[in-house]
Amino acid sequence: MSELCSLVNHYSRREFLTKAGLGIGGMALASLANPISSYALANPQNGIVGGTHFPPKAKRVIYLFQSGGPSQFELFDFKPELIKRTGEQLPDSVRQGQRLTGMSSGQKSLPMIGSRFGFERRGKSGLYISELLPHIASISDEICVIKSMHTEAINHDPAITFFQTGSQQAGRPSIGSWVSYGLGSDNENLPAFCVLVSKGRSGAQPVYGRLWGNGFLPSLHQGVQFRSGKEPVLYLNDPPGIGREDRSKYMDHLKALYEHTFESNPDEEINSKIAQYEMAYRMQTSVPETMDISGEPDHVLEMYGPDVHIPGTYAANCLLARRLAEKNVKFIQLYHKGWDQHGNLPNDIQTMAKSTDQPTAGLIQDLKQRGLLDDTLVIWGGEFGRTSYSQGQITKTTYGRDHHPKCFSMWMAGAGVKKGFSYGQTDELGYNIIKDPVHVHDFQATLLHLMGVDHERLNFKHQGRRYRLTDVHGEVVKPLLI
Repeated sequence: MSELCSLVNHYSRREFLTKAGLGIGGMALASLANPISSYALANPQNGIVGGTHFPPKAKRVIYLFQSGGPSQFELFDFKPELIKRTGEQLPDSVRQGQRLTGMSSGQKSLPMIGSRFGFERRGKSGLYISELLPHIASISDEICVIKSMHTEAINHDPAITFFQTGSQQAGRPSIGSWVSYGLGSDNENLPAFCVLVSKGRSGAQPVYGRLWGNGFLPSLHQGVQFRSGKEPVLYLNDPPGIGREDRSKYMDHLKALYEHTFESNPDEEINSKIAQYEMAYRMQTSVPETMDISGEPDHVLEMYGPDVHIPGTYAANCLLARRLAEKNVKFIQLYHKGWDQHGNLPNDIQTMAKSTDQPTAGLIQDLKQRGLLDDTLVIWGGEFGRTSYSQGQITKTTYGRDHHPKCFSMWMAGAGVKKGFSYGQTDELGYNIIKDPVHVHDFQATLLHLMGVDHERLNFKHQGRRYRLTDVHGEVVKPLLI
């Protein structure tokens, strides 16, 4: 111990922490540098709420984010009048002067285009679902479709940031970080907030690490990305020649050194580092166990489709999400890129639907057969919708759709939401909401409500102002709830 203490005298505190940070977990939970509250450190399993504000319906969330803006017209919002009027100009009385993106604002005409894919009423509920989604159609009686979502952002980066953080400007805490901060963790060996990004989506709109960042919240609540390959969490493995026992001794001495330093310089960042190193040490065992699917029965793997055997695919990540849910990870975020179809939409959306349809339905069915769907909230949706007019020319084989923030569809299933239910309505051409609008902040407020949190009471004081996920907006959409 005396030798370790002498290091503190030799180096400044900042220099020593920088050098020590090269050890296990120093980069495993990258960018975890903000101070953490003494309450959270003293109660690592508890959130700042200290329980919940009221009895929760959902213990955990699996959020299947479809990045790029899936077209509601080809998937969930059946518009026979739009199909009938294909080729006609979008009426000015419908557009009402709403702004367009720079990608279609210069078009001389805005020809309307209906979906070329068939719709049928599915299940006992009779929800309209596209022929592109036969597997999701088979679980139609489990899902709650919201057809009246709307947002304020018209381009990808601010729109995704808005959904994930409640602000179009980067730097705010992500929704998973707010959940972790508010409710803490139910598993001391895994982070409360885990992130999975589908691999192999080159050319698609990028997904940035700041989307699962902690912003100004304590750094313990940043999302931790799990990857395919030999290192599911980067820099978590021991250096060559360092064994488990050696690492345990190292952790003991490092903790003692940090505590000694804290006595003379009570910087909460030091306590935060202790918590992060200890989590990283435990993850050395828990992460490989979680990633190993060799014990999964064949009938379960078949539910997710053939891609489940390819690490890093959407199907494999859906299975991993279920495994994380079993271990009571509080917030599990999946990102699947490729839904930005400005042109060649009929072909491209078939590819995207095929990659997501069976794994998504398989996840719902798997959760249900294990009794997990009753207290797991599953969310499927993107950052905005698509226009009812074609971007570019309509041909016999193809067309495209531009971004449309004014109305789009997403769905939820599981804990606390109505089953086989459709909420909200758009006009006959799918351009404006005519009944029961749901804003992004309303969606966020409803998610927190299902987890037992009052969104107005979950806040954090930063630079003299109290912030929350829903800013100063948001209403719980009670008609969606059981």
